[in-house]
Order: sequence, then structure tokens, then C-alpha cells
Amino acid sequence: MTFEAILFDCDGVLVDSEPITNGVLCQMLGEAGWLLHPDECMRLFIGKTVRSEAARIEAETGRPLTDAWMAEFYARRNARLQAELVAIPHAPEAVRAVHARLQGRIACASGADRQKVEMQLAQVGLAPLFAGRVFSGHEMPRTKPAPDVYLAAAAALGVPPARCLVVEDTVTGVLAGVAAGATVLGFSPPSVGHGSPEALRAAGAVRVFGDMAQLPAMI
Repeated sequence: MTFEAILFDCDGVLVDSEPITNGVLCQMLGEAGWLLHPDECMRLFIGKTVRSEAARIEAETGRPLTDAWMAEFYARRNARLQAELVAIPHAPEAVRAVHARLQGRIACASGADRQKVEMQLAQVGLAPLFAGRVFSGHEMPRTKPAPDVYLAAAAALGVPPARCLVVEDTVTGVLAGVAAGATVLGFSPPSVGHGSPEALRAAGAVRVFGDMAQLPAMI
């Protein structure tokens, strides 16, 4: 099939942010009384928003998940991201290649908050390629694994979801792309913070790849 647009997840696909964000979350949960190994924290929260797991967090810590706690989490997360964030290897080159090939019909459709997504894209030099085409699950009726953010991105590009290719690295994201009616590629490099090839395929990814340099040849 020839695809008319590509919809990218952000965290773990374009930027290597998951170990940073989950590191901050793991530390703050520990301070609140829920001691987790970093690997376990990654397994529990990868591809999910913190607020979507509020009931679990409150049960484990015995404390309400307040707006003040979330504000502190965002502040500490953003400070770490600004200091440490880098692009996924070969992602900038791959995005530039497909942007040119598809005449700009690409979008970033993330489950994260817009401020974080736009900050991260700017930090790794990708913001101009996604200008006006950044979509946040926080601004949708439902976030991933619901399809809303991918449906919004496809509609904005004027491309039917069935003609869109989605690139995702988590089970939650793959489920969202599949539910939208798109074809989903699973990205699973050997570094930490991504779904396993087996899990991504089970969720509905038609193919799994491990190096973003491979992407332009796959469309």
C-alpha cells in the first residue's frame, strides 16, 4: 500500500525521553512512599499518562494525586528533559526524508501534554517539520489507547486514517493507531523504554523495526 501521511508518536519514537521522564516519576513516587525499581516503573507507566494511573498511585502511596504534585512532577521532568534530552538515533534524518517525500504530510500525535511535546521537538531541531501539526492526547476526549489523537491528526492532514502510517513504540500507542484504522509500524530498538517486538506485534503492529534509519525505505 502507498501511504499518504505518516503520524509519529513522540516519546520513544522521535526523542529518547522515556528513561528521563520515568526516572523523575520513579523518584517522586518513592518520596511519596511507593518504592519501585526503575525497570518496574518503566513497565507500569510506559505509554501511559500519570493521571490515567491516579487510582493505582493513590492506592500505593495512600495520598491523593493533587494538582500541586503534578505541577512539581512537570517542573522536575521538564528541567531534566531540558538538560539531558536527545533525539532517537537517526530520527531527525528519517523525519526530514519522509517530510520531503510526502510533501509535508506528517504529524506528531502524542499522548503527552502539548508543552512537553513542543518543547522536546524544538530541543532536537524537529519543531519546524511539525509546525501546526502537533496533537496532544491531553486535548482530546480520550487519550491513547483510544484513537482520538490519531483521528484528529489524520483529519487535520486531510488523509483518511486507512491511508496513514503510524509509528509507535508502545503497546498503548499501537492499540491507538490500530483503533484509528491506520497501519502501524512498531519501533523497538534494543535500548530501554520501548515495547518488545512480540508485544508490539500482538497489539497489531504489522511490522517491527529497530533502527529509525530504516523508516524511509518502508513507506
